[in-house]
Amino acid sequence: MPRTTLALLCAACCVPAIPALALDETRPDVTAFVAEMAAKHGFDAAELSRTLALVESRPPIIEAISRPAEKVMPWHEYRARFLTERRIRRGAEVSRAEADALGRAAALGVPAQVMLAIVGVETFYGENVGKHRVADALATLAFDYPPRSPFFRSELENYLLMAREESLDPLVPVGSYAGAMGIPQFMPSSFRNFAVDGDGDGHRNLWKSWPDVFASVANYLKKHGWRAGEPIMSPADVSAANLEGLEFGKLDLRETVGSLRARGVRLDTVLPDDAPAVLVRLIGVDGPEYRVGYRNFHAITRYNRSQLYASAVNDLAEAIAAEAMIAAGPPRTEPRPFESVSTPGP
Repeated sequence: MPRTTLALLCAACCVPAIPALALDETRPDVTAFVAEMAAKHGFDAAELSRTLALVESRPPIIEAISRPAEKVMPWHEYRARFLTERRIRRGAEVSRAEADALGRAAALGVPAQVMLAIVGVETFYGENVGKHRVADALATLAFDYPPRSPFFRSELENYLLMAREESLDPLVPVGSYAGAMGIPQFMPSSFRNFAVDGDGDGHRNLWKSWPDVFASVANYLKKHGWRAGEPIMSPADVSAANLEGLEFGKLDLRETVGSLRARGVRLDTVLPDDAPAVLVRLIGVDGPEYRVGYRNFHAITRYNRSQLYASAVNDLAEAIAAEAMIAAGPPRTEPRPFESVSTPGP
């Protein structure tokens, strides 16, 4: 190791961590927020001010969200990160342990392996839900991060409403540095709009209740266009295709099965020619790999706006299904279905 590098590392180790600062509840922007919550939603202003006085503004959260965007990872590296034996095996274990919860949620039309793959990618089935208090993360970004203050101010509003609706102490839940929560990493607005009480206990617990987690993931996908029984993706042969004018990397379904076939793209799907589609190019070790994404692919990109993410979820779902031998669809026992819900926002 070069001496200069060693010296820098030693110096870095000696730099004390930047302390968290108690949020100043008397700041004009904070008092305006409190007044709005009181007027708009009936919060007790004094009580909310006392709560916010216990929130911490954390510089590491600002640092984390301000980091320059990393170079886009090629598909073969991205896939290898999530398609590990341990992740596949753990998904199969959860599928067996939580078969009833998965079966009931699958009645919404989303296969069990897809729900498992999403939480497998998001938090390794709940092992990595985040370490930041959600109130700290959202307040820090709402009041001390001007580039996205309006967005996080709205999420803080939704978070406080969520805590009231679910009878939670807002200072207790933990999540990511951006405020994403629980095993499926829902932002507060998504929680309020799409989370489901899957176990019927009167609360939506995305940290501990697998029935709530799976029902919520399925409901989210259904509300974002998931079509029961349709494929996510299929391989495509473009060796004789005319790809001129096609834009790769876009999330919108700008083509159809028929228009891609008219370009010479060969694909095997049961979907009709007028089915919306997108041609996906994934960079593998040996060069580009092409697939066609359909409506369910698009639904997954509403969860995380990335073709790589949706492709990894597809592949992990297939691997988990093979490992656990999950039937690709709702179980035949016809468990009590959930209602697909969407709770009005504030």
